[in-house]
Amino acid sequence: MTQVPNVFIALQRNEETRPIVDAILADNPGALHDEQPAMVKINVPGRLVVRRSTIEQEIGREFDLQELHVNLITLTGHIDESDDEFVLSWVH
Repeated sequence: MTQVPNVFIALQRNEETRPIVDAILADNPGALHDEQPAMVKINVPGRLVVRRSTIEQEIGREFDLQELHVNLITLTGHIDESDDEFVLSWVH
């Protein structure tokens, strides 16, 4: 059986990213998060999705997914980005 490789996103750990991390975890069942003193890394087998709507529910205001880049440290996978979703996967 072939194991699906993980994709991940790592964000700075601060008050601004806490609701973003909560939204990512809510939208990605099976995600594992690793909190370090300065960052949070979220690993997901195969595909990770960041949904604008879920983040907006968490923060209580409109959110442009481009704001994610302010606190982004690194990521793995191919990126598929729209106004509503930021998706990481190993599938083209």
